[in-house]
Amino acid sequence: DMWSARPQLNAQLEGWLSQVQSTKRPARAIIAPHAGYTYCGSCAAHAYKQVDPSITRRIFILGPSHHVPLSRCALSSVDIYRTPLYDLRIDQKIYGELWKTGMFERMSLQTDEDEHSIEMHLPYTAKAMESHKDEFTIIPVLVGALSESKEQEFGKLFSKYLADPSNLFVVSSDFCHWGQRFRYSYYDESQGEIYRSIEHLDKMGMSIIEQLDPVSFSNYLKKYHNTICGRHPIGVLLNAITELQKNGMNMSFSFLNYAQSSQCRNWQDSSVSYAAGALTVH
Repeated sequence: DMWSARPQLNAQLEGWLSQVQSTKRPARAIIAPHAGYTYCGSCAAHAYKQVDPSITRRIFILGPSHHVPLSRCALSSVDIYRTPLYDLRIDQKIYGELWKTGMFERMSLQTDEDEHSIEMHLPYTAKAMESHKDEFTIIPVLVGALSESKEQEFGKLFSKYLADPSNLFVVSSDFCHWGQRFRYSYYDESQGEIYRSIEHLDKMGMSIIEQLDPVSFSNYLKKYHNTICGRHPIGVLLNAITELQKNGMNMSFSFLNYAQSSQCRNWQDSSVSYAAGALTVH
């Protein structure tokens, strides 16, 4: 349990972050995994290392909904998210602006407690921001199974926040969930072993994300049905970026790390893939 092990958690996060280089420019958005830290902690560090706590004042955390059918996006009904490191305050001013649009519903307390896609990012967020811990707020957003046109609408809405250098977007997603327990067994034999085929499939999707093209990303998902659980949060981010590029903003996205929970070699195996990347504004 994350809570009983505060000193270990702190040391683990520190260890993972210390092994990673930061790039030249601070991230405006990151994509990072949300599985248990034993599986993806070192991968996620590659994204969190790109966060600059000295300029970041608001952190939008967009996570997919795993537990409740949700066709829009939902906001939390609490004021504070607790982490083993320190409490994170929800930005009620931004929440107020989002409520006013009429585009959001309210997460039930149960959903809020059950949803690990946001929760798993809280300790890493707290750790990355530790040096400025009283100077920032968070804006957790649970993203439902949005249609492409809804992804576009939410992308447009969030684009004005993404334009602000004091905001950071954390987009929560794992990549391919492969195996019988995930009912997904795509295999391209030309790639060799199953895990190589999975990597090839994931990296195809990752390079489409790096092209910042929401339509290509949707087409890729329709064609391969890759089980990327955060595809809707990623779709919202890509649409927000597209909106800003129309207005002449110059951005680039790079994936910095890719990992698999295990290497699948036969049909009985299963694995989850993780990728960490960062959006920078030029």
